[in-house]
Amino acid sequence: MIAITDIDRMSLSERLEAMELLWKSLSAAPENVDSPTWHRDVLAERIARSEAGQARFLSLAEAKARLDKA
Repeated sequence: MIAITDIDRMSLSERLEAMELLWKSLSAAPENVDSPTWHRDVLAERIARSEAGQARFLSLAEAKARLDKA
């Protein structure tokens, strides 16, 4: 098992590479990774809003601008 102190000693590029490897490993078998219940709830709420015509969609430029402000 890897300890947090081992991670702290890694360079930024090493930590990013480790994250990429972890993601690759997890995504190879997505059926083994359970999404939290709240994910399903949020998606159901968004689908309901969309179907009711109450959803507001952003363009890519709007979404980027909103993220830049955050």
